Amino acid sequence: MFRSQSRLIGYLLPIALAAFILPVEVSAQKTKQTTPVYAPASLSLTSDSSAVSACAGVPSQVRLNARASSPGGYPIRYRWSTSAGRINGDGPAVSWDLAGLAPGVYKAFMDIETGTNGEECQVFTSTTVEVKPCPQVRPVCPNVEIICPTNIVIDQPLKFSSNISRITSGIEPIYNWSVSAGTIIEGQGTSTIKVDTIGLSGQTINATLSMGGYTMDCPASCAVSIPVPEPKCRKFDEFPDISRNDEKARLDNYGVELQSDPASTAYIIVYPGRSGRSGDVQRHATRIVDYLVNSRAIDAQRIVTLVGGTREGLMVELRTCPQGATPPNP
Repeated sequence: MFRSQSRLIGYLLPIALAAFILPVEVSAQKTKQTTPVYAPASLSLTSDSSAVSACAGVPSQVRLNARASSPGGYPIRYRWSTSAGRINGDGPAVSWDLAGLAPGVYKAFMDIETGTNGEECQVFTSTTVEVKPCPQVRPVCPNVEIICPTNIVIDQPLKFSSNISRITSGIEPIYNWSVSAGTIIEGQGTSTIKVDTIGLSGQTINATLSMGGYTMDCPASCAVSIPVPEPKCRKFDEFPDISRNDEKARLDNYGVELQSDPASTAYIIVYPGRSGRSGDVQRHATRIVDYLVNSRAIDAQRIVTLVGGTREGLMVELRTCPQGATPPNP
Protein backbone atom coordinates (compact mmCIF):
# COMPACT_ATOMS: atom_id res chain seq x y z
CA MET A 1 0.00 0.00 0.00
CA PHE A 2 2.69 2.47 0.95
CA ARG A 3 4.61 1.47 -2.11
CA SER A 4 1.62 2.38 -4.29
CA GLN A 5 1.30 5.78 -2.64
CA SER A 6 4.97 6.50 -3.23
CA ARG A 7 4.59 5.76 -6.91
CA LEU A 8 1.57 8.05 -7.15
CA ILE A 9 3.43 10.89 -5.48
CA GLY A 10 6.36 10.42 -7.90
CA TYR A 11 4.00 10.80 -10.84
CA LEU A 12 2.13 13.84 -9.48
CA LEU A 13 5.13 15.90 -8.18
CA PRO A 14 6.65 16.86 -11.62
CA ILE A 15 3.19 17.83 -12.85
CA ALA A 16 2.67 20.13 -9.85
CA LEU A 17 6.10 21.77 -10.31
CA ALA A 18 5.46 22.44 -14.00
CA ALA A 19 2.11 24.01 -13.17
CA PHE A 20 3.84 26.33 -10.69
CA ILE A 21 6.76 27.39 -12.89
CA LEU A 22 4.73 28.02 -16.11
CA PRO A 23 2.76 31.04 -14.81
CA VAL A 24 6.01 32.65 -13.58
CA GLU A 25 7.69 32.39 -17.04
CA VAL A 26 4.59 33.73 -18.80
CA SER A 27 4.47 36.65 -16.40
CA ALA A 28 8.16 37.41 -17.04
CA GLN A 29 7.62 37.36 -20.80
CA LYS A 30 4.72 39.77 -20.48
CA THR A 31 6.83 42.11 -18.34
CA LYS A 32 9.72 42.08 -20.89
CA GLN A 33 7.46 42.91 -23.83
CA THR A 34 6.01 46.08 -22.23
CA THR A 35 9.36 47.75 -21.32
CA PRO A 36 9.78 50.92 -23.62
CA VAL A 37 12.93 51.16 -25.83
CA TYR A 38 14.70 54.64 -25.60
CA ALA A 39 15.78 56.38 -28.88
CA PRO A 40 17.92 59.62 -28.76
CA ALA A 41 17.05 62.81 -30.66
CA SER A 42 18.88 63.44 -33.97
CA LEU A 43 20.48 66.70 -35.22
CA SER A 44 22.32 67.83 -38.35
CA LEU A 45 23.50 71.31 -39.39
CA THR A 46 24.21 72.58 -42.92
CA SER A 47 25.31 75.89 -44.44
CA ASP A 48 24.42 77.12 -47.91
CA SER A 49 28.03 78.25 -48.41
CA SER A 50 31.35 77.14 -47.01
CA ALA A 51 33.13 80.46 -47.64
CA VAL A 52 32.50 84.20 -47.96
CA SER A 53 34.74 87.08 -49.06
CA ALA A 54 36.17 89.77 -46.81
CA CYS A 55 35.85 92.33 -49.63
CA ALA A 56 33.78 95.37 -48.80
CA GLY A 57 30.46 95.47 -50.60
CA VAL A 58 30.42 91.70 -51.19
CA PRO A 59 27.59 89.68 -49.51
CA SER A 60 28.93 88.17 -46.27
CA GLN A 61 25.93 86.22 -44.99
CA VAL A 62 25.30 82.47 -45.09
CA ARG A 63 22.12 80.54 -44.38
CA LEU A 64 22.25 77.92 -41.62
CA ASN A 65 19.69 75.14 -41.54
CA ALA A 66 19.32 72.72 -38.61
CA ARG A 67 17.43 69.43 -39.04
CA ALA A 68 16.35 67.90 -35.72
CA SER A 69 13.89 65.18 -34.68
CA SER A 70 12.53 63.99 -31.35
CA PRO A 71 11.35 60.32 -31.46
CA GLY A 72 8.98 60.97 -28.58
CA GLY A 73 7.40 63.85 -30.46
CA TYR A 74 8.43 66.33 -27.80
CA PRO A 75 8.96 70.04 -28.64
CA ILE A 76 12.49 71.00 -29.69
CA ARG A 77 14.22 74.10 -28.32
CA TYR A 78 16.99 75.59 -30.52
CA ARG A 79 19.95 77.59 -29.22
CA TRP A 80 22.52 79.18 -31.62
CA SER A 81 26.00 80.50 -30.88
CA THR A 82 29.09 81.37 -32.94
CA SER A 83 32.80 81.95 -32.47
CA ALA A 84 32.36 85.32 -34.21
CA GLY A 85 29.80 87.19 -36.28
CA ARG A 86 26.10 87.68 -35.65
CA ILE A 87 23.14 85.28 -35.89
CA ASN A 88 19.98 86.79 -37.32
CA GLY A 89 16.77 84.93 -36.61
CA ASP A 90 15.66 82.04 -34.42
CA GLY A 91 14.51 78.47 -34.83
CA PRO A 92 15.93 75.85 -37.17
CA ALA A 93 16.82 78.28 -40.03
CA VAL A 94 18.80 81.48 -39.46
CA SER A 95 21.36 83.68 -41.24
CA TRP A 96 24.94 84.15 -40.06
CA ASP A 97 26.44 87.58 -40.76
CA LEU A 98 30.26 87.53 -40.98
CA ALA A 99 30.69 91.12 -42.17
CA GLY A 100 33.84 92.87 -40.98
CA LEU A 101 35.61 89.72 -39.81
CA ALA A 102 39.27 89.15 -40.59
CA PRO A 103 40.14 86.28 -42.93
CA GLY A 104 39.98 82.95 -41.11
CA VAL A 105 37.76 79.97 -40.25
CA TYR A 106 34.79 80.52 -37.93
CA LYS A 107 32.33 78.13 -36.25
CA ALA A 108 28.58 78.20 -35.71
CA PHE A 109 27.16 75.98 -32.96
CA MET A 110 23.66 74.49 -32.61
CA ASP A 111 22.29 72.97 -29.36
CA ILE A 112 18.82 71.46 -29.06
CA GLU A 113 16.88 70.30 -26.02
CA THR A 114 13.87 68.03 -26.15
CA GLY A 115 11.91 65.63 -23.91
CA THR A 116 10.18 66.06 -20.55
CA ASN A 117 11.53 67.55 -17.39
CA GLY A 118 12.23 64.09 -16.08
CA GLU A 119 13.82 62.74 -19.25
CA GLU A 120 15.37 65.77 -21.00
CA CYS A 121 17.69 65.16 -23.96
CA GLN A 122 20.34 67.56 -25.27
CA VAL A 123 22.17 67.26 -28.62
CA PHE A 124 24.70 69.63 -30.20
CA THR A 125 26.68 70.00 -33.45
CA SER A 126 28.58 72.67 -35.38
CA THR A 127 29.65 73.80 -38.86
CA THR A 128 32.44 76.03 -40.18
CA VAL A 129 32.63 78.87 -42.73
CA GLU A 130 35.83 80.41 -44.05
CA VAL A 131 36.21 84.16 -44.54
CA LYS A 132 38.58 84.46 -47.50
CA PRO A 133 40.85 87.50 -47.93
CA CYS A 134 39.87 90.05 -50.54
CA PRO A 135 41.94 89.48 -53.70
CA GLN A 136 44.53 92.20 -54.19
CA VAL A 137 43.49 94.53 -56.97
CA ARG A 138 46.24 94.75 -59.57
CA PRO A 139 46.74 98.37 -60.55
CA VAL A 140 46.10 99.00 -64.22
CA CYS A 141 47.54 101.97 -66.04
CA PRO A 142 44.92 104.48 -67.09
CA ASN A 143 44.44 105.47 -70.71
CA VAL A 144 46.68 108.50 -71.16
CA GLU A 145 46.40 110.63 -74.30
CA ILE A 146 48.68 113.61 -74.92
CA ILE A 147 47.15 116.31 -77.08
CA CYS A 148 49.87 117.98 -79.16
CA PRO A 149 49.71 121.67 -80.02
CA THR A 150 48.92 122.82 -83.54
CA ASN A 151 49.51 126.08 -85.43
CA ILE A 152 53.05 126.30 -84.06
CA VAL A 153 54.59 129.76 -84.16
CA ILE A 154 58.35 130.19 -83.95
CA ASP A 155 59.59 131.34 -80.51
CA GLN A 156 56.07 131.22 -79.05
CA PRO A 157 55.13 128.98 -76.05
CA LEU A 158 53.58 125.57 -76.77
CA LYS A 159 50.73 124.04 -74.77
CA PHE A 160 50.60 120.27 -74.19
CA SER A 161 47.47 118.87 -72.55
CA SER A 162 46.38 115.39 -71.48
CA ASN A 163 43.19 113.36 -71.52
CA ILE A 164 43.05 110.67 -68.82
CA SER A 165 40.45 107.88 -68.60
CA ARG A 166 39.99 104.49 -66.86
CA ILE A 167 41.58 105.66 -63.61
CA THR A 168 41.81 102.91 -60.97
CA SER A 169 39.44 103.56 -58.09
CA GLY A 170 41.18 104.82 -54.98
CA ILE A 171 44.29 106.05 -56.82
CA GLU A 172 44.86 109.79 -57.09
CA PRO A 173 46.79 110.41 -60.33
CA ILE A 174 49.97 112.49 -60.16
CA TYR A 175 51.07 114.41 -63.28
CA ASN A 176 54.83 114.25 -63.89
CA TRP A 177 55.82 116.10 -67.09
CA SER A 178 59.19 116.24 -68.81
CA VAL A 179 60.30 117.77 -72.12
CA SER A 180 63.27 116.94 -74.32
CA ALA A 181 63.92 120.61 -75.15
CA GLY A 182 62.72 123.95 -73.91
CA THR A 183 61.50 124.79 -70.40
CA ILE A 184 58.19 124.08 -68.67
CA ILE A 185 57.03 127.52 -67.54
CA GLU A 186 53.51 126.63 -66.37
CA GLY A 187 51.40 123.64 -65.31
CA GLN A 188 53.85 121.10 -63.85
CA GLY A 189 51.78 118.73 -61.69
CA THR A 190 48.58 119.45 -63.63
CA SER A 191 46.97 118.05 -66.77
CA THR A 192 48.28 120.88 -69.01
CA ILE A 193 51.71 122.49 -69.37
CA LYS A 194 53.15 125.44 -71.25
CA VAL A 195 56.67 125.18 -72.73
CA ASP A 196 59.00 128.03 -73.68
CA THR A 197 60.50 127.46 -77.18
CA ILE A 198 62.59 130.56 -77.76
CA GLY A 199 65.61 129.71 -79.90
CA LEU A 200 64.42 126.17 -80.70
CA SER A 201 63.63 126.66 -84.38
CA GLY A 202 64.25 123.48 -86.33
CA GLN A 203 64.26 121.29 -83.22
CA THR A 204 61.78 118.61 -82.07
CA ILE A 205 60.21 118.82 -78.61
CA ASN A 206 59.05 115.58 -77.05
CA ALA A 207 56.68 116.03 -74.09
CA THR A 208 56.27 112.97 -71.83
CA LEU A 209 53.68 112.49 -69.10
CA SER A 210 54.26 109.80 -66.46
CA MET A 211 51.22 109.14 -64.30
CA GLY A 212 52.41 108.85 -60.70
CA GLY A 213 50.49 107.02 -57.97
CA TYR A 214 50.78 103.62 -59.67
CA THR A 215 53.25 100.81 -58.98
CA MET A 216 54.26 100.78 -62.62
CA ASP A 217 55.29 103.31 -65.23
CA CYS A 218 52.31 104.67 -67.12
CA PRO A 219 53.90 107.02 -69.67
CA ALA A 220 52.57 108.72 -72.76
CA SER A 221 54.35 111.17 -75.04
CA CYS A 222 53.85 113.54 -77.91
CA ALA A 223 56.43 115.13 -80.23
CA VAL A 224 56.21 118.34 -82.24
CA SER A 225 58.73 119.97 -84.56
CA ILE A 226 59.45 123.68 -84.40
CA PRO A 227 59.59 124.99 -87.97
CA VAL A 228 62.66 126.70 -89.37
CA PRO A 229 62.10 130.38 -90.17
CA GLU A 230 61.52 131.06 -93.84
CA PRO A 231 64.76 132.38 -95.32
CA LYS A 232 64.55 136.06 -96.11
CA CYS A 233 66.80 138.56 -97.81
CA ARG A 234 68.47 141.11 -95.57
CA LYS A 235 69.61 144.61 -96.33
CA PHE A 236 73.29 144.81 -95.44
CA ASP A 237 74.13 148.41 -96.32
CA GLU A 238 72.88 151.46 -98.18
CA PHE A 239 74.79 154.56 -99.32
CA PRO A 240 74.49 157.44 -101.79
CA ASP A 241 76.96 158.51 -104.48
CA ILE A 242 80.04 158.70 -102.27
CA SER A 243 83.77 158.85 -102.90
CA ARG A 244 85.48 155.84 -104.38
CA ASN A 245 87.49 155.08 -101.24
CA ASP A 246 84.44 155.22 -99.00
CA GLU A 247 82.60 152.95 -101.42
CA LYS A 248 85.47 150.41 -101.33
CA ALA A 249 85.36 150.37 -97.51
CA ARG A 250 81.63 149.57 -97.61
CA LEU A 251 82.21 146.85 -100.22
CA ASP A 252 85.02 145.29 -98.15
CA ASN A 253 82.59 144.67 -95.30
CA TYR A 254 80.03 143.39 -97.77
CA GLY A 255 82.54 140.95 -99.21
CA VAL A 256 83.30 139.53 -95.76
CA GLU A 257 79.60 138.95 -95.20
CA LEU A 258 79.26 137.10 -98.51
CA GLN A 259 82.27 134.93 -97.79
CA SER A 260 80.79 133.86 -94.43
CA ASP A 261 77.83 132.29 -96.24
CA PRO A 262 79.04 130.80 -99.55
CA ALA A 263 75.50 129.70 -100.47
CA SER A 264 74.04 133.21 -100.28
CA THR A 265 73.44 135.51 -103.22
CA ALA A 266 74.46 139.17 -103.42
CA TYR A 267 71.89 141.63 -104.73
CA ILE A 268 73.12 145.07 -105.70
CA ILE A 269 70.27 147.50 -106.29
CA VAL A 270 71.03 150.92 -107.77
CA TYR A 271 68.35 153.59 -107.51
CA PRO A 272 68.85 156.40 -110.07
CA GLY A 273 68.59 160.06 -108.98
CA ARG A 274 66.07 162.43 -110.49
CA SER A 275 68.74 164.79 -111.69
CA GLY A 276 71.31 162.11 -112.48
CA ARG A 277 73.10 161.72 -115.75
CA SER A 278 72.52 158.96 -118.22
CA GLY A 279 74.74 155.96 -117.54
CA ASP A 280 75.24 156.68 -113.82
CA VAL A 281 73.34 153.53 -112.79
CA GLN A 282 75.28 151.24 -115.12
CA ARG A 283 78.59 152.80 -114.14
CA HIS A 284 78.01 152.28 -110.41
CA ALA A 285 76.77 148.73 -110.84
CA THR A 286 79.72 147.71 -113.02
CA ARG A 287 82.22 149.33 -110.69
CA ILE A 288 80.80 147.54 -107.60
CA VAL A 289 80.69 144.11 -109.26
CA ASP A 290 84.22 144.52 -110.57
CA TYR A 291 85.54 145.32 -107.10
CA LEU A 292 83.76 142.40 -105.42
CA VAL A 293 84.96 139.90 -108.04
CA ASN A 294 88.53 141.09 -108.51
CA SER A 295 89.36 142.49 -105.06
CA ARG A 296 87.19 140.37 -102.75
CA ALA A 297 87.20 137.09 -104.77
CA ILE A 298 83.42 136.80 -104.89
CA ASP A 299 82.13 134.49 -107.63
CA ALA A 300 80.44 136.63 -110.27
CA GLN A 301 77.63 134.07 -110.56
CA ARG A 302 76.62 134.91 -106.99
CA ILE A 303 76.09 138.60 -107.81
CA VAL A 304 72.83 140.00 -109.21
CA THR A 305 72.38 143.67 -110.13
CA LEU A 306 68.96 145.33 -110.18
CA VAL A 307 67.68 148.83 -110.94
CA GLY A 308 65.30 150.33 -108.45
CA GLY A 309 62.86 153.18 -108.66
CA THR A 310 63.94 156.80 -109.05
CA ARG A 311 64.83 158.70 -105.91
CA GLU A 312 65.89 162.24 -105.17
CA GLY A 313 69.55 161.25 -105.42
CA LEU A 314 71.37 158.16 -106.59
CA MET A 315 71.34 155.42 -103.92
CA VAL A 316 73.06 152.01 -103.72
CA GLU A 317 71.57 149.18 -101.63
CA LEU A 318 73.48 146.00 -100.80
CA ARG A 319 71.45 142.90 -99.86
CA THR A 320 72.27 139.29 -98.99
CA CYS A 321 69.79 136.50 -99.69
CA PRO A 322 70.26 133.02 -98.15
CA GLN A 323 69.56 129.99 -100.27
CA GLY A 324 65.85 129.49 -100.81
CA ALA A 325 64.89 133.09 -100.03
CA THR A 326 62.57 135.01 -102.28
CA PRO A 327 64.63 137.47 -104.40
CA PRO A 328 64.00 141.18 -103.73
CA ASN A 329 61.65 143.09 -106.04
CA PRO A 330 62.59 146.77 -105.74
